[in-house]
Amino acid sequence: MHPGGLSVLLDEDIAGKDVTEAFFSLHRYEVLERPQYKRLRIGSITGQEQQIFPQLAGLSRVPYAEPTWLTPGYFSPYYKDHHRKFQAAFRKFVQDVVLPDGQAREEDGKRPSHSVFLEMAKLNIIAMRMGPGPHLKGLELMGGIVKPEEFDHFHELIMGQEIARINTRGYIDGLGGGTFIGLPPVMNFGKPALRNKIIPEVFTGKKLCALAITEAFAGSDVAGLKCHCKKVDGGWIVTGTKKWITNGTFADYFTVGCRTDQGGLNVLLIERGEGVETKQIKTPYSTAAGTAYITFDNVFVPEGNLLGEENKGLQVILSNFNHERWGMVTASISAQRFIVEESLKWVSQRKVFGKPLHSQAVIRAKLAAMISRVESAQNWLENITYQMTHMKYHEQANYLAGPIALLKKHATETAQETARDAVQVFGGRGITKTGMGRYIEHYHRTVPFDAVLGGAEDVLGDLGVRQALRKMPKDVRL
Repeated sequence: MHPGGLSVLLDEDIAGKDVTEAFFSLHRYEVLERPQYKRLRIGSITGQEQQIFPQLAGLSRVPYAEPTWLTPGYFSPYYKDHHRKFQAAFRKFVQDVVLPDGQAREEDGKRPSHSVFLEMAKLNIIAMRMGPGPHLKGLELMGGIVKPEEFDHFHELIMGQEIARINTRGYIDGLGGGTFIGLPPVMNFGKPALRNKIIPEVFTGKKLCALAITEAFAGSDVAGLKCHCKKVDGGWIVTGTKKWITNGTFADYFTVGCRTDQGGLNVLLIERGEGVETKQIKTPYSTAAGTAYITFDNVFVPEGNLLGEENKGLQVILSNFNHERWGMVTASISAQRFIVEESLKWVSQRKVFGKPLHSQAVIRAKLAAMISRVESAQNWLENITYQMTHMKYHEQANYLAGPIALLKKHATETAQETARDAVQVFGGRGITKTGMGRYIEHYHRTVPFDAVLGGAEDVLGDLGVRQALRKMPKDVRL
C-alpha cells in the first residue's frame, strides 16, 4: 500500500527505527491527516508526547513568516488593537471557509463556489474589500470586530495579505478579483440610480463584476483602446473585444473602456446579455480565475450606465489604477512571505551530506536575499498605506501614483527572484506539483501574473520616474 513501494519501508535506516526525520524529509505533515493514512495508526508510545504539530490558523512561529507587527516582541506605529482582532478573525475565516474551496477549485478549475461569496457577504467582507468609505456606513463588519468609522486601508491590507497566504493563485483572482477592480469605478463615478442597483447586488454576493479594459490591441497603453461605442438615442452601441479579463467567464457586469466617435474614451457598465459573449483563455494558472476573451456585438448600453463624463473616461481608468495596483502589491508581498516560510522550514528539516541543508553557506545566502526582499517591500507598502489613510482620493492620485507604481515594480521583480531561489533550495521538489515543494512549484509557475496584471513592470517604472521628474524644482542644480 505504500506509495513509494515496499523497499522504502525495508531500508535498514527505516525499518524498526524512529523515522520522524526521514518521514519529514519526504512528506508534508498534511499527509498524516489524510483519512486513508490516519486509519493505519495502531497506537502511541507510552510516556511519549507528540513532538511535531501541524500549522494551525494561529500565528506562525517561524522567523519572518509573519510581518513584524504580528511577531511577538516587536512593535508597529500603524496597527491598533482592532487591527489585531480583525486579523485573527479574518485568518480563521480564510482557514475555515476559503482554503478548502480554494484547494478544491484550484484542482478542478471550476469557478469559486457561490457559497463562499455568500459567507463573505454575511460578514460584509465583499464591501470591506472596496476599502474604507461611506459604502460601509451602517454595516456590521466582521461580526462587529471593527466599526465602519474605524475601518481603514490597513484593515484592507490585512484582508489582501491573509487571502494570499493560501497560495491558490488562480482561485484568489477568481474570488472577486474582478470585483475588486471593476466595482470601484461604479462606486466613484456611477450615477446614484446605477450605484443603488449594482452595489447591493455585489455586496450581498449575488452578482460579480469584472474590469474590461485590456485588449489584444492595447494593454498598459490604455489610450490605444479600439473597442468602440456609438452614440444613439438613449445610450450607446458597443462593438469590440477585450482580452485577458479576470472573472470574465462568469461575471455579471463589465466595466468597459470604449473609444468614442470624437476620439475620446467612455467607461460604460455593461450587463451580461444579448450580444455579450465570453470565452475562456487558458493560462499557466487555474481557470478558477475565469480569465476571458470578451466579444461585444452591437450591445446597447443605456446612457445611465456611463461612468464619469462623456469622452473623459481616461480619468476614470487612470484613477482606478492606484487602488488596483496597491491591492496587487499587498497580495504579492504576502505570497512571497509564504515562500520564505516554506523555505525556512525546508532547510531546517532537509539533510544533505549528513547535515541540515542550512549548513550550506550558499543556501543561507539565498535565504538572506529572500528575507531582505520581502521585508523591504512590506515596510514600503505599510508606509504608502499610512499615507493613503491620511489622504483624500484625489490627493492619492497626485502623491501616490508614482510610489505605488514603483513599489509594484519592485515587489513583482523581487518575487520572481525569490521564486527562482526557492526552486533552487527545493531542487527537484520545487518543480513537482505534489509533495514537499508543491507550493514552490505553484508559486514559480504563477508569480509572473503579478508582474503583468495592472501594468507591466517597465511601464510602471517609467510612470514612477516621470511623475518624479514632473515635480522636480526648476531652480535646483548640482
